[in-house]
Amino acid sequence: MNYVVTGATGFIGKFLIEQLLQDEGVTVHALVREGSETKFEALESRFSSLPGTLVRLPGDVTQADLVSAAQLKKLVGKVQHVFHLAAVYDMDMSDDTANRINIEGTRNVLAFVKALGGEVRLHHVSSIAVAGAGFSGRFTEKMFDEGQEVDHPYFRSKFESEAIVRNECAVPYRIYRPGVVVGHSETGEMDKIDGPYYFFKSVQKISFGLPKWIPLIGIKGGRVPIVPVDYVARALKVIGLAKSGDGQCFHLVQADAPSVGDLLQTLLKVAHGPELATKLDLSPGLLKLADAATRRLPRNLEKRLSEALGAPLSTLSYLRNEAVFDDQQTRKALRGSGVRCPDFRDYAPVLWAFWEQHLDLDISLPKGALRALAGKVVVVTGASSGIGLNVAKKLGAAGARVVLVARTREKLEQTQCIIEKAGGEAHVYPCDLNDMNAIDRCAQQILDDLGHVDVLVNNAGRSIRRAVLESTTRFHDFERTMQLNYFGAIRMILAFLPSMVQRNSGHVINISSIGVLANAARFSAYVASKAALDAFSRSLAAEVMHRNIEITAIYMPLVRTPMIAPTKIYDYAPAWSPDHAADVVVKAIVHRPKSVATPLGTAAAISYAVWPKVNDYILNKGFNLFPSSASAKGKKSGGESDKPSLQQVVFANLFKGEYF
Repeated sequence: MNYVVTGATGFIGKFLIEQLLQDEGVTVHALVREGSETKFEALESRFSSLPGTLVRLPGDVTQADLVSAAQLKKLVGKVQHVFHLAAVYDMDMSDDTANRINIEGTRNVLAFVKALGGEVRLHHVSSIAVAGAGFSGRFTEKMFDEGQEVDHPYFRSKFESEAIVRNECAVPYRIYRPGVVVGHSETGEMDKIDGPYYFFKSVQKISFGLPKWIPLIGIKGGRVPIVPVDYVARALKVIGLAKSGDGQCFHLVQADAPSVGDLLQTLLKVAHGPELATKLDLSPGLLKLADAATRRLPRNLEKRLSEALGAPLSTLSYLRNEAVFDDQQTRKALRGSGVRCPDFRDYAPVLWAFWEQHLDLDISLPKGALRALAGKVVVVTGASSGIGLNVAKKLGAAGARVVLVARTREKLEQTQCIIEKAGGEAHVYPCDLNDMNAIDRCAQQILDDLGHVDVLVNNAGRSIRRAVLESTTRFHDFERTMQLNYFGAIRMILAFLPSMVQRNSGHVINISSIGVLANAARFSAYVASKAALDAFSRSLAAEVMHRNIEITAIYMPLVRTPMIAPTKIYDYAPAWSPDHAADVVVKAIVHRPKSVATPLGTAAAISYAVWPKVNDYILNKGFNLFPSSASAKGKKSGGESDKPSLQQVVFANLFKGEYF
């Protein structure tokens, strides 16, 4: 079996290629234009272990002769399927771009397919955009020209290119109309900010700016025909290789598409934000009027409004979308294959996680960070997620030479890629921080490679939420927390300390916890390990002060990281964002304070020194107010409510950032 795929290095293209290469004996000829060779090499590396063979086919859909005569001669009579994905999707695209790539490109592909001869079939990847921006009602897979409005360059080009296939194709063809394509439903992988992703940043700001219990008012809006890229790729293969389907069209969408309001509610939920108590259903006439007004705006004003919104104004078209895309033919063709489109609500968490880690590159830096950190060698442990990841991203943006340390190489390399994508410098050193000998080897390798370390950020840590009376048979909980949080951190300090002394310069930052100051109940193992590190560091600070080596403790309050995710009631508790926590760490690197704590943490430490029994009384109230988890009680499943009571909400907001 031989395939030709145009748009092979694009987002959908690479996932389709992955599907096609799963079979033995297949060869996929990926059309690659000049300048995209590096992207093809990345595909080769990514899919090198798959059974099929991937071959680069030099060519360009914008050229009348898609490939050279010599390349065409090699393929004549040997290709069974051509998947045409090459197109430009850009809501700000010009008519010239639309005509040259989407329309003429399709016509050139048709000429190429005809020249191949033999029993070849064309698979044209169109778009639901053929329905235009103003269609109202059910748009079926058998519908095409319904007199709809397609004046936008993208909508027009997809409509006209599909018309070319329908009217001019000389070989059997099948047409596919994907909806709004988002990331992979299992990994979240996405290549750029597009579609719903334009609004992720606003959702993030709302989620960390407002308490979860505050009800919001939203807009119901039209339906968003959303679809994950892996479903599109799998459906293309299954339907494309099916015996029947020629001349038919297939909608690749979620059958029960969410409304704009539903989509926003789902994103707010995964971002731990407040709920939409009410969704206003604005009149279609009002929305059409607003849409028409935005189209008449001068280009400079439209650009300003787009920048303020954080998205092209054309993305607002789904606020008034009245089209519902029927996918009956698609579901019939996929019956028995095991391929089905998942519900957005089920995979939204992985989309959000991937966006936060890989695509949220809007990095803000504290004042003075660029001047203070440029060229500095900074080691960050636990750098693959949470606070550590965000610290590493900021350090990279500030010009530091970031040294990434954590257990898993793959995750560290992902972090390295993120930092380098933003123009920073990062170095990967996988290390099991529970293994003292591994720490020694890692630290020595860092010194051998980079010469010295200016700053060490001891961020890696393990937290356990379990009452002491629930831990009487779990001594290993105390051993595990001490091993990583105390011994691991000290071993790293001891490994770098001699070189810092030799250079008469250095800075160690220990990420501690508000629990050390507030004596958090249920966290005895965790707090004890952090308190031990605190005591060690205070003693060390007095010994190395004259060596220009500073030791800083940051008593972090509750931070919205994967560490606290298992405790569902924390979803409703006030918490810092990882970005804010990272800002605090970077400021500490710049200003080198002795310690950093929230007002509540400082007040808790003072109150315990002055009124220890009052402190115990308050903590005991919190201990009894918030239940232990099911696992802490030795149960397989809980049954306790995720939503807090009014008393719990009041307590959590009176003692913001405290662990309970």
